Amino acid sequence: MATTYSSDSRVDSILHAAVDGEALAGGEILCLFEDAELHALGRAAHKLRLRRCDPEHVTYVIDRNINYSNICYVDCTFCAFYRHKNDDEAYVLSTDELHRKIEELRAIGGSQILLQGGHNPKLPFSWYQETLADLKAHFPDIHIHGFSPSEIEHFGKLFKMPTKQVIAELQEAGLDSIPGGGAEILNDRVRQILAPTKVSASRWCEIMEEAHSLGMRTSATMMFGHVETLPERVEHLLRIRESQARTGGYTAFICWSFQPGFTPMTEKQPEQLAQLPVSAFKGSQDYLRTLAISRLALNSIDNFQASWVTQGKKIGQLTLFFGANDLGSTMMEENVVSEAGVRFRLGKEELNGMIQDAGFTPAIRDNTYRIRETV
Repeated sequence: MATTYSSDSRVDSILHAAVDGEALAGGEILCLFEDAELHALGRAAHKLRLRRCDPEHVTYVIDRNINYSNICYVDCTFCAFYRHKNDDEAYVLSTDELHRKIEELRAIGGSQILLQGGHNPKLPFSWYQETLADLKAHFPDIHIHGFSPSEIEHFGKLFKMPTKQVIAELQEAGLDSIPGGGAEILNDRVRQILAPTKVSASRWCEIMEEAHSLGMRTSATMMFGHVETLPERVEHLLRIRESQARTGGYTAFICWSFQPGFTPMTEKQPEQLAQLPVSAFKGSQDYLRTLAISRLALNSIDNFQASWVTQGKKIGQLTLFFGANDLGSTMMEENVVSEAGVRFRLGKEELNGMIQDAGFTPAIRDNTYRIRETV
């Protein structure tokens, strides 16, 4: 007997099409956001996840988020992390501090660092090149996943270089892959409100595709639940899907809900916060819906990470039945979300327990999602 996901015949038809690998139209994705029941979305997303990924294993990577500097002048209204140069808490990490952090990571079996910072106007391009070369010389076994498209665009403007040249020179110095940070919502109305001086929606995709053309893999992200509408979420998903169709360079998709604590939106623009049309941070249901719909809409991306960092352990485990096949990382260090007052921490044993209790086998992976070790 054929599977029935929903009592709504139109929703059921859309879910069947998605599970069968069809590319959903924008209106169909919007229908899922507006009309689909949560559990129907979960059943369909989980079935597609089992088809697209290893059905036995749930993966994660042992890594460390290293924010080399928090000095930034983009002044995003959703960010609680950035500081200006003369602020008391402004910093740029020294070489010794970077080495210490990576040595601590290696001591627990880590294999990757996420290296990101703000749009610092004072560091020369040579600092980035020399830092990457130094880290590769001292830690050749550590994968460097670093510098978002927004940072790449900043480097291009500051140092008067084409962004593809920026990426190529960073790659030559030791950069291995690029994270999907700075995507937020890939719609320029939203971006003008949140960060008007940041990279545009089309440029974010172009920079990622430049990296793909150089043989570099990247991830894609979405931060939702702030000033965007549901159609704008759909636009974001369609932009990612179209970009993946052009290059095939995205290894994974990660979505998470906006965390408003201590951000400029909360501290300086409470009227904007009060008018948010979608308030995902007020609960986890919208997060699970968005994760499941993302899996169903992005049929050409295999791996979907759970954002237990913003949702906590229980919802993190539940994501494994809403389309996620990966728990991200042990998050040895995390500075950006924690500045908004959200401080969930899980180690290797806790992640293993979450996975096993959900009926899967834990596996430690590398950046390209190849399994390095099973538990």
